Amino acid sequence: MLTTSLRMLNEHYQFLNNEGEDVIQGLTQSPKTLPPKYFYDDRGSELFEKICELPEYYPTRTEAWILQQYADEIAQITGNCELVELGSGSSTKTLFLLDAYQKIASSCRYIPIDVSHGILKSSVLKLQQKYPNFFVEGLIGTYEQALMKLESTFASSRMIFFLGSSLGNFNPQECDDFLKQITRTLQPSDYFLLGIDLQKPKEILEPAYNDSQGVTAAFNLNILSHLNWRFQGNFDLNLFNHQAIYNQSDAQVEMYLHCQKSHEVSLEALDLQVLFADGESILTEISRKFDLLKMQKQLETHGLKTVKIWTDPKQWFGLILCQA
Repeated sequence: MLTTSLRMLNEHYQFLNNEGEDVIQGLTQSPKTLPPKYFYDDRGSELFEKICELPEYYPTRTEAWILQQYADEIAQITGNCELVELGSGSSTKTLFLLDAYQKIASSCRYIPIDVSHGILKSSVLKLQQKYPNFFVEGLIGTYEQALMKLESTFASSRMIFFLGSSLGNFNPQECDDFLKQITRTLQPSDYFLLGIDLQKPKEILEPAYNDSQGVTAAFNLNILSHLNWRFQGNFDLNLFNHQAIYNQSDAQVEMYLHCQKSHEVSLEALDLQVLFADGESILTEISRKFDLLKMQKQLETHGLKTVKIWTDPKQWFGLILCQA
């Protein structure tokens, strides 16, 4: 019978981590920014799942195709190992991997990690029914908290995987810091599986983040609702509009909320008042698009040697398996 559990990583760290300091820093600088982690309350996670189903949003289905084609090969290369997923969401694409490991092992340990309690609990319960011989422990927290709090594995090896090209949400320095933390967490011979969105024309990228149904716009605006709830704020969502553009020189999609009217916003829990000018913008997310060869070299500088790379026929998305 499957054993499942949920563990909150951040319950004792709220004050130690100075929660909300990143919001204060982002909204008091010029230009204003917000950390994309605040997208993912339960509502934001639900909206992102809907984004993944949109016809314009190619990354999810492209990466899912790669996993469907090559999950068995990945499992054969790594052998039975503990599976740790950063930013698991609904674990939908992960099913291809779990099915593959089920073929080579009678039991397996899977640790999904997400900041959204609701979607993590729901996915863990579903997995309980589908994989009765697996042990699943959901960890509620950020990537940083999860990597710091991961306990030693009883398995012969571990594979940490980071899908969905979420690495693209980090600027170059944050990306470098993240890979350093991955390297510190892995033991020699452990694996790291990374999904990255590859560079492609603006005509494909911008519609993926400005969908015709307005789901991405609702997702972007929901970050303000989350701040209202979390920090006793009074953002008026009607005063902001969504826009995503492709910055070709930096090879990244940039997602903005544009203020439509001068006004002041208060976040009482942070003792923060913010003035917005008419037309002023908040940068809420970057989504960097990568070059496979350059990423392979960057991983190797962190002691992560590429074992194999898989892509789709259009070369739109890449999956890189590395070994420490």
